[in-house]
Amino acid sequence: MRRCLQLAALASGNVAPNPMVGSVLVFENRIIGEGYHRAYGQAHAEVDCLASVKEEDVPLIQQSTLYVSLEPCAHFGKTPPCADLIVNKKIPKVVIGCRDPFVQVNGKGIEKLEAAGIEVEVGILEKECIDLNRRFFHFHTQHRPYVVLKWAQTQDGFLAGNSASRLKISNPYSDRLVHKWRSEEVGILVGTNTAVNDDPQLNTRLWSGKNPVRIIIDMNKRLPAWLKVFDGSVPTIVFNRHEHSLPFEKLSAYNLTGVQYYQVTEDVSIVHQVLNGLYRLGIQSILVEGGAQLLQSFIEEEAWDEARVMTNEELSIGKGLSAPILRNGTLVQTDALFSDVIRTYKRIES
Repeated sequence: MRRCLQLAALASGNVAPNPMVGSVLVFENRIIGEGYHRAYGQAHAEVDCLASVKEEDVPLIQQSTLYVSLEPCAHFGKTPPCADLIVNKKIPKVVIGCRDPFVQVNGKGIEKLEAAGIEVEVGILEKECIDLNRRFFHFHTQHRPYVVLKWAQTQDGFLAGNSASRLKISNPYSDRLVHKWRSEEVGILVGTNTAVNDDPQLNTRLWSGKNPVRIIIDMNKRLPAWLKVFDGSVPTIVFNRHEHSLPFEKLSAYNLTGVQYYQVTEDVSIVHQVLNGLYRLGIQSILVEGGAQLLQSFIEEEAWDEARVMTNEELSIGKGLSAPILRNGTLVQTDALFSDVIRTYKRIES
C-alpha cells in the first residue's frame, strides 16, 4: 500500500477533479504489475496497473492480490468502471486503502467486488490514503474547496514596507517552491489590491506544472484591463457585484477560457460566497496568496485548512504592513530554505 501511495503522488496536480490513485498487483510477494492514474481523462490506476503486467505473468493475474489506494470506481465516467475490470480479470482478492467519498462510488465499488465473490480488505494505511487526497475528500464531504493560505513575511512580522516599492522577502529557492505549490492546486486567489499593486502573473513559470485558474476578488470591477491576470493565457474568474457571465446550467472551471465574471453581493460574507461559487464550479482546492486583508478574512471566518508561512529570518524592516495573525492553527511541519523558514499549519476545528 505504501508503494500505491508513492505511485499515486506522482500525479500531483494532474488529475483533478479526480483523486490521485496508485495500484499494485502482487503474486506470492512479487510485484507483477503497478500503475497510477496519470492525468484526468486517462486510464485509472487499476487499468494502468493491469496493463503493465508482462505477457509471461498474465496467467498469474487470477492468483494475485490487487492493492489500490482508493476504492475502485463502479460507474461510467471518462472511463469504464474499474470494479468491472477487476471482476472480469477474476482477481481473487483486493486490498483497498480507503473508501471513495464521491456519491457515485462510496461503497458501490466494494459491493460490486464482494458480490462477485472477491475477497475485499479495506482500511490499510487509511489515514495516509485519505491525507494524500485531502483536497478531494474535503470537497466531497465539506462541500467547499480545500483552502491553503500562503504568505511571506519578514523576521519582525511584516508583508511589505511603507514605501510604494515592492519588498522582496522570499529567496529564489522559496519562489520556486511556491510555484510548485501553485501547480498542486486547481485555483489561486488574490484580492483587488494585490492584483493592482503587484500585477502578478499567478502562474507556474518557475516550475514545470499546470497553471492554476486565476481567481480575483474585484467587487467594483475597478481593475484595469492591462493587468497580467487579464492576458488570457490562463482562465481567470473575477468575483464582483455587477456582472455574471458564467451560465449556471453549465458551470465547470475545467472548461473555462479567457476572463469570466461571477456575481456576488455585499450583504453576505464575501469569503463564503466565493467558496460556494468555486464549489459550484468544481474547483477542489485554492491557494490564497494575498493580500493581508483577504488572508485575515479567511482566518477570521475559519475558512482555511492549511497555512504556509515563509519567514525570512535575515530580514527586518521595523515598520510596514503587518502580516496576518493566524488563529486556531497547529504547527505540523517546519522546513528551511537558506534564509527562509517555512512553517506549515493545519486548522484546528473549533
